[in-house]
Amino acid sequence: MLDYSLIISFLTLTVMELVLGIDNIIFISLVSDRLPKSEQKKGRNIGLFLAMLLRVILLFGIQWVISLEKPLVFNFSGKDLVLLAGGLFLLYKTTTEIHEKIEKEDAHKTGKTASINFVNAVIQITLLNIVFSFDSILTAIGLVQNISVMIASVIASMILMMLFSGMISNFVNKHPTIKMLALSFLLLIGVLLIAESFKVHVEKGYVYFAMAFSFGVELLNMQLRKKSKSE
Repeated sequence: MLDYSLIISFLTLTVMELVLGIDNIIFISLVSDRLPKSEQKKGRNIGLFLAMLLRVILLFGIQWVISLEKPLVFNFSGKDLVLLAGGLFLLYKTTTEIHEKIEKEDAHKTGKTASINFVNAVIQITLLNIVFSFDSILTAIGLVQNISVMIASVIASMILMMLFSGMISNFVNKHPTIKMLALSFLLLIGVLLIAESFKVHVEKGYVYFAMAFSFGVELLNMQLRKKSKSE
């Protein structure tokens, strides 16, 4: 680690993993919100631990991950099929959550929202983690060639996510408009995954910037509403 190039690679990849993990942690937060209060933290931590475990396993099978780029069916590669399935699942899950949010607002206010059991939540988190893990590992391969640096970056980024996941989850679920923004973000990610499976590449940076801008505007609106109430 005295090699400065390795340190720079580690820091760069850790930041990239954190950025790419935003959609992951939002999805985990939304799923864990359906769990009983006593199990939400456990659900988030298990979800993030599974994400870390999947990424480390895939790093040890880099050659297999790269082989998924080869066409299999109708010019679809293994990676394309995984992205397509993940995108469709994310669209379905997000659309269901939005429907629940809009059509059953009264149920939300009374605390009678549909809950899920712990095993169901872990299964949903694991399925989507597989898709996000492929995206994360392919990015890591493109940035760094040292597998030890890749593993260290993945572990470091996941530890940071575990530390701040509770705060992020509480903030998202406490504010309805922020939660809707988060759902819209996941909806866009689902569309991007499907587009990627059809070889239509769209830079995620555009989506991240748009959502960051929307988030900034909503924070200003929240401050304005808070000021109006205090007056």
